[in-house]
Parts: sequence; structure tokens; C-alpha cells
Amino acid sequence: MSEQADVIVVGGGSTGCGVVRDLARRGLDTVLVEKGNLTHGTTGRMHGLLHSGGRYAVSDRKSARECIEENLVLRDIAGHCVEETGGMFVKRPEDSEEYFQEKLEGCRACDIPAEVIDGEEARRREPYLARDVEKAIVVPDGAVDPFRLCVANAADAREHGARIETHAEVTDVLIEDGEVVGVEVEHDTGPGKRVHREPGTTEEIRARYVVNATGAWAGQLGEMAGVDVEVRPSKGVMTVMNVRQVDTVINRCRPKGDADIVVPHETACILGTTDEEVEDPEDYPEEEWEVDLMIETLSELVPALKDARTLRSFWGVRPLYEPPGTGTDDPTDITRDYFLLDHDERDDLPGMTSIVGGKLTTYRMMAESISDHVCEKLEYEAECDTAEVPLPGSEDFSVLREYMEEFGIRSPVGRRSAQRLGSKTDDVLSSVSPNPVVCECEGVTRAEISHAIGEAGSDLNAVRLRTRASMGNCQGGFCTHRIAAELTQEYPEPVVRDAEDELYQERWKGQRHALWGRQLSQAMLNHLLHATTMNRDGDPAGLDAGVDFAAFDAGPDAADDPTGGDAGADSGTAAADGGRPFDEGGIDGDR
Repeated sequence: MSEQADVIVVGGGSTGCGVVRDLARRGLDTVLVEKGNLTHGTTGRMHGLLHSGGRYAVSDRKSARECIEENLVLRDIAGHCVEETGGMFVKRPEDSEEYFQEKLEGCRACDIPAEVIDGEEARRREPYLARDVEKAIVVPDGAVDPFRLCVANAADAREHGARIETHAEVTDVLIEDGEVVGVEVEHDTGPGKRVHREPGTTEEIRARYVVNATGAWAGQLGEMAGVDVEVRPSKGVMTVMNVRQVDTVINRCRPKGDADIVVPHETACILGTTDEEVEDPEDYPEEEWEVDLMIETLSELVPALKDARTLRSFWGVRPLYEPPGTGTDDPTDITRDYFLLDHDERDDLPGMTSIVGGKLTTYRMMAESISDHVCEKLEYEAECDTAEVPLPGSEDFSVLREYMEEFGIRSPVGRRSAQRLGSKTDDVLSSVSPNPVVCECEGVTRAEISHAIGEAGSDLNAVRLRTRASMGNCQGGFCTHRIAAELTQEYPEPVVRDAEDELYQERWKGQRHALWGRQLSQAMLNHLLHATTMNRDGDPAGLDAGVDFAAFDAGPDAADDPTGGDAGADSGTAAADGGRPFDEGGIDGDR
């Protein structure tokens, strides 16, 4: 099967979602294809910082100016995705006074609002800062939810006629008469994925132009087209703490280095990060020492981190691009700027352009640049309006509304719901009754879960990204089965089992390198709840064991059943609360 479009955008991260929104709003028939969920790659593995530009004010002022410009835009158009935390660059006694002054001058040169406060005032604003912090530069950093941001962009694109294909991996770039004319995709064969074509099928999607927005994977797509895109993937490790030790983004005021930032995000804090070049964005080591490094080093800024519980760790890969001839050895020296690689001009291959480099904060600017480029290539005239028009959910909403009386839920839960849903809050929370809280840690109600399932189908990890359900302190131990139960209204029992297992395994994956102290106790509690209490590692209903449930006592009313209890052979598996055994032996397995 084939389909003709104006533009195909490959990659469902922040840049790809921004591009498909921009092009669709300009009136072009656009298709986005992504091999996993939206935010499957780098975007879903960032530390949540909305850059003020301060981190680049000394080393990369062009990027710093772009960051502060887009920082202000995103606060306007994506209010329900941004928390205005503010930020500080703090100086300890051993840190250079000369560099502190360079940072301050750089911020002011880049039009980044910057205020110097002494250590006493810094600790008044953030009581858990170390007692020996001497002073700080205050900047307008913020926290951004990348999942919510990408979904909002994709939703707006779809409302303007775009086709959004997730779980659709590009297997080939179609070239005819020396020109790119489309891509071949294979739809995910996973159970219950809601896609526009039958799972497991291959589809040709043809278009007048293709945009390669795959980030760290841009070189792999380029290879399919026979062109060289030299992206230099750089691994960054992040560690998630169980509470918010600070409410302000805390940066250490020193030149580049590992473990120098704490980002408050929703109910947790994210510690970051490392910067290590890797060969393959899909294949890089996961090492416990990096988690230890985060906690040990950042405890110098926030001592409470040393005794806090570590929830999980995760790894992302930056899509760094270095123009030919630069020859930089250290990935921290590579610019964070973005580049458009027109393969017609560069490689004599018309029909495709790659966009590489950049960062989430500047995603909208990047999308505008390449959308202008595509329109020029297609000789199509239309203006960009993405800097002025709010994203769905960000129009005229207030997170301070009280929803307790109106929707029968506790007001803190109502506030959390409003922060996630924005202007869609009324419609979503009133769509389901009764509306109990499904995930206590993150305050996610049944209505939000049901709404997300309507958008994402049975993929519970996609539901997680939309709602944050299972991302709190218990890491899904107390709520994965409740979330999965919402699928039973629409999906058969085997699909529900597989979806729950997939969500639970994903939650376990990030905890493997943080199993000590209280987090080890929490992980074991989760294991006991699921493997022992609910028998999920040994329930014959989930093991294809051919158990004859009709052979069991059907109960005191069986004599009155005209079927003689045979119906139990079909319904018994749905009644049993179990699932597949944990991969590689459960809690000790390697995922």
C-alpha cells in the first residue's frame, strides 16, 4: 500500500513534532513516522531543563541567545508544559571567581536576565543548599515536560490534517531517478498498538519531500539514502530522586564537567549529567559508577541528596553535530547549535534535508527554520505562526483552580490534573464517573488514564508518558495493575496482560542501577506485590499451560448454570490476575 503526501517527517521527538505541527499549520499534507512512541529517543531521556541560555553564555553565545529567545516563547505558547522554577549558578569556595564573572558577563551579553545574590539569600530561597555556597547568579531557567510538549505539538498537527504514525519504523528510503520520493515503513507487530495500518505490514509512503529529524539516529537514515550524516552521539546519564530537594534549577558555576545540575521536575528532582561520546545511540554501557558520581558530586551543592532515596536512573544520547574540519575531541566542546543539511546541495540527492544538533529548548525555532526551507524547496508560500499560537491545552488556563467540588476529587489532585491537561481539564475530568485516583504518587485519576488510552491505545508506556502514571515514588508497584484494568473495557485479556507486563518491565529497567538503601526495599516490595501476592511470575493463566479451568469447582451456583460451568473455560483466564513471568527471572533479570 502506498500514500502520497507533500512532506514526510521522520522522527517523533521534539524537533520532528515541531516540524509536523509547523508544516501542517501552513497547509501542507504532512506525515510523521516514528519507530516507537513519541519522545522514544533523546527527547524522552532529557533532564527536563528549559534553558535560559546561561549554561552556554561563556562557551557558545549563539546557542545561549537562541535559548533565551525560545525560553520566552515556550512560556507563552506551552504554559501547561512549563514550570517557571527559575535557576541559580552557585559558587562554592573552590570555584573560580574569574569564571563566575565571565558567566555573569556572558549572560548579560546574551540578554539573559541575571542577578547576583549572596550565599545567605541563596539559602533563604533554597534552604537545602550547602552552607558554604558563597553566592549565586539567578537566571530564568525552568522545567519542561518533554512528553506533554511533544504530544501537544502532534495533537495540533493532527487537528490540521497531519497523519501521525507511531510504532512505524523506516526500513528504507525510496529513491527514483536520483531523487528521494518517500520512505518504506514497517508497522510494529506488538500487541494492541493502535496504528493506522495492520501491525506487521510494510507500507510505502511517498512524498514530495522528506525531512530527517531523527536526531542521534540521523546517520542511520542517511545511510539508507546513501549519504553521510556524521552525528556524534554523546551519552548523558541522569538520576531521579524521590522528592524535590530544591524547587529551583541548581547549576554549579564552573566550566564544563560531569554532575553539575539539579532540575526539579514534577514531584522529583533529576540529577545530571555526564557527557561521553558513543559509537551507536542504541548500544552504550550502563554503569553504576555514574549514578554514584551524580549523588556524590551534587551532594556538595545540596547535601540532603546524600541521604535521599534514588528512584531510578536513565540514559539519553545527545545528537551532537560538528561541521567538517572542526576536529574536536571532547564532546563538551561541540556546539549545541543546529544545522540544516540539504542533501541536494551537499550530496546531489534532491528531495531530502536532515536537521541535526540543537536541543529541546530551541525545537520550535529549529522547526521553523526547516519548514521555511521545505516551503522554499516546494515553491510554497505560507507564514509560520507557531511562535504566537498556543499549543492545545495551553489556552487561557489556570493551575490554581479548585476541582474538589466540581469533580469530586481532592484539590491537590485537581491542581496536578490541571497542570498536565491545561485548558482540556474540564472536558477530561468530567468525562468519567466515578473518577477515583489510580496513581496516588502522581495524582492521576481514572479520567486521565481513560483519555490517554483513547489517544494511545493499549500501549501503557504511551499512557505513562501522557499522564506520568507509574512515574512516582512506587515506580508502578501500586498502580500498574490499576492502569491495566482500564484497558479491559476495550481490549481482550491477553492484550491487557502483555501491556501490563511491558509497563512493569520498563519501570524496572531504570531501577537496576539504583538498588541500595530504601530504594532496594521499595523494589523488593514491588516484586513481592506482583510476583507473590498477585502471582504474576507463576500464574498458569499467563503461561500458555493449557490449564483446564472448567475442571475446577465452579461454585455453589454451578448446578443452576445451563452451560454446566463450561463457560468458565473461556472466562477463567480473564478472572485470573496474573501474567508472563518476569524476563530473565524477574527482579534479578537484566533488561
